[in-house]
Amino acid sequence: MVRKIKKPTRTRASRTPVSGGLIRFFIQPLLQWLIRRPQWLLLVPLLMGLGYAYEWQIARPQMAYMGVPKVEMNLPQAGVSHILRYDGFMLEYAEGLKNPLWVTYKVGPKRYSPGQRPSRFESEWFSLSRVSHDDYTGSGYDRGHMAPNYVIASRYGRQAQLDTFIMTNITPQMPQLNQKSWQRLEELVANDFSDKFGDFWVVTGPIFGDEPKHLKNASVAIPDAFYKILIRPSSEDQPANALAFIFPQTAKPNANLMSFVTTIDEIEARTGIDFFHQFDDAFENLLEASQTPEAWNLKAVANRPSRY
Repeated sequence: MVRKIKKPTRTRASRTPVSGGLIRFFIQPLLQWLIRRPQWLLLVPLLMGLGYAYEWQIARPQMAYMGVPKVEMNLPQAGVSHILRYDGFMLEYAEGLKNPLWVTYKVGPKRYSPGQRPSRFESEWFSLSRVSHDDYTGSGYDRGHMAPNYVIASRYGRQAQLDTFIMTNITPQMPQLNQKSWQRLEELVANDFSDKFGDFWVVTGPIFGDEPKHLKNASVAIPDAFYKILIRPSSEDQPANALAFIFPQTAKPNANLMSFVTTIDEIEARTGIDFFHQFDDAFENLLEASQTPEAWNLKAVANRPSRY
């Protein structure tokens, strides 16, 4: 189901996202191969068509639950956006805002021991804006991971961990949010919820005001807030169940996490993104309008202190 979210200051997205995954995993190796074998140039249209079909029909759907999120409405400042696939997570990046719009990943059992954190964040070669580590230096904002270092590293390995330090996965977060309330929820996702509930999916990202401010060193837009949606897939025993949050930049460090619980409908209204659109419409409406923190036993762990 695609909602038409009425928000007059935003414009309906009419662009076709460019796939960083398609460039990274198909086009670049293909071009290198053709340089050595020019007689095969006639096959280029066919091979590129197959690669594009693979990207849209197989690769992306495997990295999202119940449909790749659809950006239905967006800020005019967002500019072109494109989907990038990394080891363990996928995102859509807005070049105008210099922020990801959404990031999604699956939380499964822990399989790896995370390696040492890199000392610097890396720019993304397949981004037009080329945001750098130094653009955040002295800004007063943390380089906030959307796909978290620990969760991705412990599920998908070292290369996946390094991918979380690419700047397309980063957004400006106030230190007291990034290191306190947001960190507390990420720890619950990585440990408590994973141990208790098994596999589930996460979709997360920033929420912008109509006229976002920017970092003083660069034109990186500063979000007003951040959302995170957890969803357990349907099983024979129970239907899919979700838990949604909105954290303002000014969230108090030790606030009860129950105070940030919201609905998916509210997140969709504030972001212009349609999530889980492959569900049956009736079930999607019920799921996205509900708040069920008790199904995740959130109350029991909502006041746990931060690690830092």
